[in-house]
Amino acid sequence: MHIVITGGAGFLGARLARTLLANGQLSLAGSPPQTIQRITLIDRVAAPADLALDSRITSLIGDLNQLLEPDSDTKMAAAQLICAQAAIIFHLAAAVSGECEADFDLGMRSNVDATRALLQLCRSVNTQPTVVFASSLAVFGNSAEQPLPAVIDDRTLPTPQNSYGIQKFIGEQLVADYGRKGFIRARNVRLMTVSVRPGKPNGAASSFLSGMIREPLAGLHGACPVGKDTAVALSSPARTIEGLIRAAQASDADWGARTAMNLPALTTTVGAMAAALEKLGGKDAAGLIDWTPNAAVANIVTSWPAVIDAARAEALGLQPDPNFESIIANYMRENPRS
Repeated sequence: MHIVITGGAGFLGARLARTLLANGQLSLAGSPPQTIQRITLIDRVAAPADLALDSRITSLIGDLNQLLEPDSDTKMAAAQLICAQAAIIFHLAAAVSGECEADFDLGMRSNVDATRALLQLCRSVNTQPTVVFASSLAVFGNSAEQPLPAVIDDRTLPTPQNSYGIQKFIGEQLVADYGRKGFIRARNVRLMTVSVRPGKPNGAASSFLSGMIREPLAGLHGACPVGKDTAVALSSPARTIEGLIRAAQASDADWGARTAMNLPALTTTVGAMAAALEKLGGKDAAGLIDWTPNAAVANIVTSWPAVIDAARAEALGLQPDPNFESIIANYMRENPRS
């Protein structure tokens, strides 16, 4: 089996690749498990060193739009060869929420144009690969005109309130229609905010939900731009990867509708996150959280839902994290130098 991961050198893409390599096999859409022979990582940067050393890893470095441009003969041929042989494509590459709000054209190019170009490539090779599209809870947004219900489920109408959420919803609809036409097997998965992410902050509006834990554990100040009573829907990196893989494994009958599936979420508050940090990391760590309001970030984050009914995902055996303390404990175990 050959698997392609766009955004494969990023945190989630690399973790997905490592998990798949460790498993060694994958059952695709309810079929018997197959040996994973090759994983191709497509990203603008090189793969992490540990993945680059694995003989099963191939890297294609470059901007996804440029790689898929018809007038780029060499790169297009390489991309066609890769995708023609791919049984599964995990499409994770994206510009994040804060970037998309600051630069409209960047978001449209990275999140809409690139997604459509990838789907067109899948259509052209005529092999009907399974495409797992990483969407986001940001497709839901609260507004005075259309207030969100208290609990979001898989049938709730998306009402995105920022460019990123709109672009992700467009992506969902594109994937669904290419699936309806039989060009691909469509798997739309809505990811919750992932916390705690290791590494450096990114341009996502939700980046502080990792930074307010990660930086203090490393002895650094971490900013929190929202109030302690702000409720959020979170998922650990491990549970997020479980959801992506399970989407690829599910048979058509088990998956059901082509519309997107919400992954399970842990509902908590920013204040409870800080309390969990103090319990596991100590008062000194919790004291490094800088409670500095940022209205622009708060307006985005507080428009997102915090309570998710993930019935479809739970029917596939997926569960939310039990509590935020377990998320921090796992992060500290995986990142002992933090």
